Amino acid sequence: MPGFAPPVNDERTALTAYLAHQRRALRVTAHGLTDEQARMTSPVGDLSIGGLIKHAARCETFWTDLVIGEQRGPRRKVDESDDDEFRLTPDETLTWALAAYTEAAGRTDAMIAGVRDLGQAVPVPQGLPWFPAEVGEWSVRWVLLHLIEETARHGGHADIIRESLDGATLYPLLAAAEAWPDPWFQPWEPTR
Repeated sequence: MPGFAPPVNDERTALTAYLAHQRRALRVTAHGLTDEQARMTSPVGDLSIGGLIKHAARCETFWTDLVIGEQRGPRRKVDESDDDEFRLTPDETLTWALAAYTEAAGRTDAMIAGVRDLGQAVPVPQGLPWFPAEVGEWSVRWVLLHLIEETARHGGHADIIRESLDGATLYPLLAAAEAWPDPWFQPWEPTR
């Protein structure tokens, strides 16, 4: 798959194509990493690639549940702290986080396919400081735009962390992960 989202002909296709593109960019930051590397943080922060992927999965699950009016139980384990939201705990692996993200993305995609009108109302959760108290509802369209924004933001975090780990950047990682034949990018290879 090329490094850009495909051409789009309508709003729904545009939103889903750009969300898929941002997901792919986030996922590829983990290409070739061990669990230990996926837990590593930058020198000045607490975010890790594995933790960002875990968080992205939880975000998609939260928003999909909100759209379909379903609550699938607690998002966090009983003993999990806020810090655990953005890191892999000792019993979590990168493979697990990637699988959770794939599952969450599949649920989101199925939800989007099942929504007839992107203007459908979605209730705004109340009582949390980051949600505006004066807004009662968003639309599915707004949720999709927010998911694109959230995924892109955390993909940028993951890009910086990955580059600090081993110098790898997006296009060489994509070239390696997808076996690009393009001579413009030397595919990433692990350092020995």
